[in-house]
Amino acid sequence: MAKTIAIVGLGLIGGSFAKAFKKNTDCVLLGFNRTRATAEQALADGVIDQIGEPEDLRKADVILLSLYPKASADFVEQNLKYIRPGCIITDDCGIKTYLAERLVPLCREHGFHYVGGHPMAGREVSGYRASTADLYQGASMLLVPTETSPHDVVEEVKALFQQLGFRQLIVTTPEHHDRMIAYTSQLCHIISSAYVKSRAESEHKGYSGGSYRDLTRVAYLNETMWTELFLENAAALVPEIDEVIEHLQEYRDTIAAGDEETLFRLLKEGRERKEQFG
Repeated sequence: MAKTIAIVGLGLIGGSFAKAFKKNTDCVLLGFNRTRATAEQALADGVIDQIGEPEDLRKADVILLSLYPKASADFVEQNLKYIRPGCIITDDCGIKTYLAERLVPLCREHGFHYVGGHPMAGREVSGYRASTADLYQGASMLLVPTETSPHDVVEEVKALFQQLGFRQLIVTTPEHHDRMIAYTSQLCHIISSAYVKSRAESEHKGYSGGSYRDLTRVAYLNETMWTELFLENAAALVPEIDEVIEHLQEYRDTIAAGDEETLFRLLKEGRERKEQFG
């Protein structure tokens, strides 16, 4: 029997999940979105089967939260009376400790199952119109089980996402997820945002190439979302910022001193590190 999935938030990520589920599965899709016009467009496009109302959550086998972390947890809190026991709640948010701390007690009390999720995919543009059914092809999907999600539930969630073209599904803990994402994603956005604040930025055209584009791509960010993500993950993110400042200071001092031997060593270490870990 086809599962009924309630997708809460039809922006780039949630909209892409809706399109991917519609393309690759026989799931029945309920679409929830703050701006009704977006949900109506998704319905007209055949991406969802029904625009969801709170009482429709009673039909859902799976609820996929695709809002900012606070709003995702708030949605569950505000709709507890409509969510049936045994329902699986997952999400696509960029932090996990915060959500686990808010959702696990609710799931324990009401008989829901929470398995955190985070697709390692995205684009510089946002919104439903930027979503695509193939966004997750070849990407990694991080799954974060909790005490409310027994093995069979985790396997059910894995099987659901495997249909969407993910290259691999990695199971981890909330703490390890947040520590790694602080390094692989959040720090990159901060470095990119800081880099483009150089006084030279206004004159870069004609002087910039691939290196510049690679480093500045994620400066096109959603400051509302990333402010929330950075602050909720400060315990993991601040040490990563401190470490990169330490390394930059080392390069700066070496170059200022004209120390060719040390600079050669630092650059060689960086190249070898990249070769080692890819």
